Amino acid sequence: MEQSQLILPALIALVLTLAGTPLLIPVLRRIRAGQSIREDGPSSHLVKSGTPTMGGIVLIGTVVIASLVTIGPDKELIIVLAVFVAFGFLGFLDDFVKVARRRSLGLTVGQKLLIQIVIAAGLALYHVSASDSGTMIAIPFLGRALDFGWFAVPFLIFVVVAMANSVNLTDGLDGLAAGVTFFVAAFFAAVAVALSVLPAGVYSIALAGACLGFLFYNRHPARIFMGDTGSMALGGGLAAVAIIMEVELLLPVVGAVYVAEALSVLLQVLYFKKTNGKRLFRMAPLHHHFELSGWKESKVVAVFWIATVVFCGLGWLALAK
Repeated sequence: MEQSQLILPALIALVLTLAGTPLLIPVLRRIRAGQSIREDGPSSHLVKSGTPTMGGIVLIGTVVIASLVTIGPDKELIIVLAVFVAFGFLGFLDDFVKVARRRSLGLTVGQKLLIQIVIAAGLALYHVSASDSGTMIAIPFLGRALDFGWFAVPFLIFVVVAMANSVNLTDGLDGLAAGVTFFVAAFFAAVAVALSVLPAGVYSIALAGACLGFLFYNRHPARIFMGDTGSMALGGGLAAVAIIMEVELLLPVVGAVYVAEALSVLLQVLYFKKTNGKRLFRMAPLHHHFELSGWKESKVVAVFWIATVVFCGLGWLALAK
């Protein structure tokens, strides 16, 4: 597999996103698909209320088109795209409820979790039964794989669900989720080249191109948000492509920012219950803690982007072992 094979999907996704997003913005404004802001969030975010959301529709469409135009309906590509679109549709339903009811909460946690598990279970069962590795899971830095046996299916389900929700929690500042995902997707494109897995490489670089194009409108001050439509799709898609390439345990390494965001929420809740109302962080997810500590939004985003680049370098070292 040559790097030149990834130029076309990257360009298609980039151009389509740059062209499609400004066409979607007025449509979302017309139907009043605006973002509802948490009342307990940073006061500086109140000005974002009403900003068009569900921009993930463009991300999903451009990635699907760029991938299929490049190599056609390859089986592994279809599997990744199916998971990507399914999580995006779930996010769309969540966004739709928020918009229709004019509130910051959409589907219930139980509803989302159930659908996420069903989608993830389909991917996990396919991978265990159809892949060469079966129940073997590669361990980063050790250069070996362990047989997870029957535990492989629930483990892979956990990976997919955790990734989807972690990216969703990361999507709280202008350009944060799109920028972090650009670097992570580009990393997986490089991994695909190294492992000669064309479908994964095409999907990953198309996702990177789409995120880069979306950042043109989503950077601070954002003209559009990706919403759960986008963040759910990004998380599910990244998990799917990592599993297809059998490097799923690189996700917490290169996606350390996602992990930190999710852990901050979990630790905040546990600490709050354990100490009868005290807070471990000023606010969770973690990006809000830094905002309330005096950091400008653009600084938080830049630092998290840089951290992602560093962790992607660490992930490459882990892959080389």
